[in-house]
Amino acid sequence: MYKLKFHKTLTPEKWSRFSSSQQILMIANELNRAKNAFLREDDEETKECYERAFELLDLTISVSHNRNKRKELIRFREVLGFDYLKKQKDVSHITALTKAIIFLDKDAYNLLNP
Repeated sequence: MYKLKFHKTLTPEKWSRFSSSQQILMIANELNRAKNAFLREDDEETKECYERAFELLDLTISVSHNRNKRKELIRFREVLGFDYLKKQKDVSHITALTKAIIFLDKDAYNLLNP
């Protein structure tokens, strides 16, 4: 695991104490922050939100014991990377990414959609 820029005190051991649904929801929260920063036209904050989401996503991948889930998280990371690198972001893409990460965990989805 690389040295984290935004979550300096967060280790894989600490991260693994959170449930899978909590981990997914924290990643989704960063994407929601990215959407809000994008709507405020704050490009630097949008970029940092994506980077924080990457850190949490990488931690989640590193502690995931479920091979299939890890594969889906890696695929999600690739899509997130494409969106991060795009010069022209679109709020609908950020919203779709947020929904997609939540769909990866049944409990996270059920918490937000009772």
